[in-house]
Amino acid sequence: MMVHNRDGTPVDPVPFLVVSGLGFAVSFSFGPIYVMALGASLPMALSVAALVTGLTAAVAYHRYVWTERPSLRGEIPAEARFRRLLYGVVAGFLAVAALALPLVAQ
Repeated sequence: MMVHNRDGTPVDPVPFLVVSGLGFAVSFSFGPIYVMALGASLPMALSVAALVTGLTAAVAYHRYVWTERPSLRGEIPAEARFRRLLYGVVAGFLAVAALALPLVAQ
């Protein structure tokens, strides 16, 4: 399955699918519990999780498909990739810790 960017150039859909899938998994794993801990009902919590999933998919589509320019690809220096990896690990750890707060606070 090849998708096309806004210029009509085919782009790889795998990054979009991975980010959208992870957005679905995280929002439906943590979302309902987190929203219900704030006092909402189950249908409302599931609606919020679905909304977050939709927003994640829309942002991922815009970033990884619609505005992707395959002609600009080039090699990124190793230190820049490593720094980006470390920032991602720290951000992921902080996000999981923040999402786990309602489970530990009770």
